[in-house]
Amino acid sequence: MKKKIALVYGGNSSEWQISVLSGKNVASVLDPAKYEIYEILLRGSDWNCDGAQIDKTDFSLTKDGVKIKFDLAMIMIHGTPGENGLLQGYFEMIGMPFTTSSAYVSALTFDKYACKTYMRDINIPLAKDVYLRRGDSFDPKTIAGYLGLPLFVKPTDGGSSFGVTKVKCQEDIPAAVEAAFSEGETVLLESFIGGRELTQGVFMDGDDIVTLPITEIVSHNEFFDYDAKYNGKSDEICPASISQETVDMISRQTRRIYHHFGCRGMIRCDYILTPEGKAYFLEMNTVPGMTKMSLVPVQVAKAGLDLGEVFDKIISSL
Repeated sequence: MKKKIALVYGGNSSEWQISVLSGKNVASVLDPAKYEIYEILLRGSDWNCDGAQIDKTDFSLTKDGVKIKFDLAMIMIHGTPGENGLLQGYFEMIGMPFTTSSAYVSALTFDKYACKTYMRDINIPLAKDVYLRRGDSFDPKTIAGYLGLPLFVKPTDGGSSFGVTKVKCQEDIPAAVEAAFSEGETVLLESFIGGRELTQGVFMDGDDIVTLPITEIVSHNEFFDYDAKYNGKSDEICPASISQETVDMISRQTRRIYHHFGCRGMIRCDYILTPEGKAYFLEMNTVPGMTKMSLVPVQVAKAGLDLGEVFDKIISSL
């Protein structure tokens, strides 16, 4: 019997349109012989499947007078509520299996400062940082002296580089902080780490943590911002032109992070590789982009894998 899959995309963040593209691409690669796929667009309190509203009391759908109960939810929402643990918490409360990390892990990894704090115990290289909550006072001169220049200012809980600024002089720090606060209530300022930007997808296949080929990102802009990610203003080289020793080192680090947090499903870890050969962790995406132009689907293809079959493995592990 086919499994009934609720493929949920959209969400309430600035990334919602990217999420729709991710969801529709995933729907196109899932095997229709194995799954009945119901695409659900979630926007605020409107949870819509082909014009019919989802019953939130039990996450069911009534179509043509027939009540449909789903076997599992496939979460393709980047940002809130699908990547920060809110939707995961709801599914955990009603007993619905889902394809991402737990509510706790999702909330922990979504906040960049909390994620870095939790990671400090496993000796992953991390950039120095300063954490601000809305209303905190701060001295740009002190921050610049501690972190150095240039530095990055970013929301702690956003994605797709919304609200991120590369700051080159201390006079620009207040405006950058204000821009970051437009995306949330907390902000992280981080020291600039010079090097090559690398990223690696990873998922669980049975008892094994499987790492994918590493991609190097060469942005045509100051950094890998929204324009570089989605408007072709970057070169994405997969597999990255790095030594096998470096590939092995980063892969070990990615697997260690996945295990340490207790992740589930597909995630992606971003790094800066310094000339000295250290891979500084930037952030983790527990619902990485799955559009046709996104990083992970390309890595899956370069690994000689089929994206639909990878999701088969993730679904079968639930």
